[in-house]
Amino acid sequence: MSNKLDSCISRRHAIKTALAGGAASLVAGTGLMSFSGVSFAAALTKEERDAMSPDDVIAMMQEGNERFRSGKMQQHDYLAQKRASAKGQFPAAAILSCIDSRTPAEILLDMGLGESFNARVAGNICNDDIVGSLEFACAAAGAKVILVMGHTACGAVKGAIDKVKLGKLTGLLDEIQPAVQTTKYDGDRTSKNAEFVDQVAANNVRHSIKEIREESEVLAKMEKEGKIKIVGAMYHLNDGRLELLS
Repeated sequence: MSNKLDSCISRRHAIKTALAGGAASLVAGTGLMSFSGVSFAAALTKEERDAMSPDDVIAMMQEGNERFRSGKMQQHDYLAQKRASAKGQFPAAAILSCIDSRTPAEILLDMGLGESFNARVAGNICNDDIVGSLEFACAAAGAKVILVMGHTACGAVKGAIDKVKLGKLTGLLDEIQPAVQTTKYDGDRTSKNAEFVDQVAANNVRHSIKEIREESEVLAKMEKEGKIKIVGAMYHLNDGRLELLS
């Protein structure tokens, strides 16, 4: 990562030893509050976000996931982040993920308030509203990465495989059908086969990325110019791993 990013990370993740008595203190010029010996990262600033390349942002998310998996997450002072971001936000990424209760991206990637835009919908599908939201995140607000994150054992994918019919959910699951149909798999092509389900889920991520590029001239142009990157990943429920997809 760049020296600028290293400086940002060291600023945001610094751990300071408290003075005797553990009184709270403001670390001059850093925006960090120290309580009982632990410094808490404040909200992401414009200078920090702008110093990062898209690759830096991806690396930041991967490192956050490693902290999550190892149980060494940052200790976020959400009230301080709330105050710091009240008058402006400078997220580095926009994340499209599933509504599944086990996959909150901010926690899995160890991110705080003001660091990422988050769009959640069953099966991490794309539609005009999602694409428009991603355009806002990147073209208007300056996010540098769009991450489409699927996950293993996805219930929406299972429903699409089974062709479930249930109110408005029926139309949503139809959006996953292209991934079901294009997944090459010679074994049991049912929702009871975890391997098939996960392969469809990964292809569904790729399909959503394809739709973003095809449906948004704005985002496609930004990606071609190197201003943003659009990437896909699978989150593994069993071990908490974020796997970037090729």
